Amino acid sequence: MNQCFATVARGLEALATQELEQLGANSVESGFCGVAFEGDRALLYRVNLWARLPFRILVKLHEFPCHDAEDLYRGIQTIDWSQYLTPDQTLAVNVTGKHEQLNHTHFTALQVKNAIVDQQQEAFGDRSNVETQAPDVRINVHVDRDHCTVSLDSSGDSLHRRGYRPAVGSAPLKESLAAALIQLSGWQPEQMFYDPLCGSGTLPLEASLKALNIAPGLFRDRFGFETWLDFDSALLEQLIQEAEASKRDLLPAPIWGSDRSEEVIQQAIANAQRCGVLDHIWFSSMDLSDVVAPADSGVLFCNPPYGERLGRDSDLGAFYKLLGDILKQRFKGWTAFVLSGNKELSQSIRLKSSQRIAVYNGTLPCQLMKYELY
Repeated sequence: MNQCFATVARGLEALATQELEQLGANSVESGFCGVAFEGDRALLYRVNLWARLPFRILVKLHEFPCHDAEDLYRGIQTIDWSQYLTPDQTLAVNVTGKHEQLNHTHFTALQVKNAIVDQQQEAFGDRSNVETQAPDVRINVHVDRDHCTVSLDSSGDSLHRRGYRPAVGSAPLKESLAAALIQLSGWQPEQMFYDPLCGSGTLPLEASLKALNIAPGLFRDRFGFETWLDFDSALLEQLIQEAEASKRDLLPAPIWGSDRSEEVIQQAIANAQRCGVLDHIWFSSMDLSDVVAPADSGVLFCNPPYGERLGRDSDLGAFYKLLGDILKQRFKGWTAFVLSGNKELSQSIRLKSSQRIAVYNGTLPCQLMKYELY
């Protein structure tokens, strides 16, 4: 049984705990920016394939007291690295956390790398090369107070990079955050979904993947565990076939996205094509002022610019007021969710929210505001 840790964005730990329990994880326990759990190899592969919220799934190898660089070196050398890494495989070391004696992540990573390759040189007269972009084995070291945890990263590239989205707009929402917002809203696939400020389409695309029961990991080139010494290719192939077979044929209700920019709508269409939902989803270029409700009821989602990256110089107050007017006048019978990282701007919507949920968009504290439109 593997001891694992799923890293997630701050504030989404409880949501990720639910998701991991639904996927069959055992001993699930929420922590800071992550969730600890246990499971066998099949669960490890399944979580990488199906989980919509985590960034990485780490498999714990060892933990030990660590007061300084010498403790770190000795602790790393107590692991038999020949079980996980041969000299002809490449490696990368990623370090998180620090304390007074180990306060520079680059130095800590170097010390870990030296401990591993020194062990290899002694055993085999040869050593692994470092490859930071696409290593065969990615090692994660977390230093917390006087404690060190060493894990293997089973995911490779962050899981939020689904692989369907090479085309992105100017301020893209991470796919994992989009999936989390949809989960937080309580939206059900039987309700129409519309994003009138969809950019390159992340929110409608994540809604489509959920509604059609498509595993987000199906679009990736590879997972980190595929180059591990114990990789079971037959097991992964079986899980992929099961995921393919569980896709739904039709959306229960329409999913739409529009944006004023024809260019980003073309990106959204290209992204929809890559994840096989182009026949199910509707994208159109349309100015916000022309937007009307396409049905009597549904859920409207949008992530308007907060002035952080997009629209810093434009009159965003007027834009937010327009958004509020359109919601009030044209979307009676709908529920709207607006993500905003600017409290002052969100007041320009001039509607009373029935709920506000605190979330982080990267390091930026935001609020997901819910509006019941009567």
